[in-house]
Amino acid sequence: MNISVRGNPDFGEATCVLDPGEKLICEGRAMSRMSGAMDLRVKTPGGLLRSVTRSAFGRESFFMSEYSSPSGGFVTVVPGTPGSVVHRELRGETLILTAGSFLASSEGVDLTAKFGGLKSLFSGEGAFLLFAKGQGDLLFNAYGGIVERDLDGTLTVDSGHLVAWEPSIDYQVKAVGGLKQTLFSGEGLVMELQGRGKVWLQTRTLSETAGWITPYLMS
Repeated sequence: MNISVRGNPDFGEATCVLDPGEKLICEGRAMSRMSGAMDLRVKTPGGLLRSVTRSAFGRESFFMSEYSSPSGGFVTVVPGTPGSVVHRELRGETLILTAGSFLASSEGVDLTAKFGGLKSLFSGEGAFLLFAKGQGDLLFNAYGGIVERDLDGTLTVDSGHLVAWEPSIDYQVKAVGGLKQTLFSGEGLVMELQGRGKVWLQTRTLSETAGWITPYLMS
């Protein structure tokens, strides 16, 4: 599969060129355009129970779209919100995604929603995380631009800006400074990342954008 990403950082999209018989699994309604020879099947990857968990807690589609063609062709996929699209080739390793950031993958990538513990519940990223593992291509998306960092030590991140990270990185949810700073600085809780590995951050958060727009809608 050959994948090209265009339009970053504002309106990213990924065009996936499939060889004959290759399959692309993507979020429902993610397809923007495709060649005429493509076949579409609706799937529940991993079975009914895993699809229910992924949809209810991982903010992903219950039904996934599977595209393939006996003669090959292309599919272009886009996320539902404006921002960047990231392509990562997995070679047996695992990548952890925040809920709602999965866009598409090749057939060899397995996607599972798992409870991230109480710290995940208060992190601003959602109580459930998505674990992508296997051999193949993975596409995920951010809201706004994407910042990729090689972490070796500690990094403090405002909640809601974390998109994906390698499992060698752990995190804790903590307050900024004392009680006064936490209540009045506007920062509230932050995530302290620790370890060595890659981490992907987004430059904007949808909740902050919604909070900025809401007063104008009510006036």
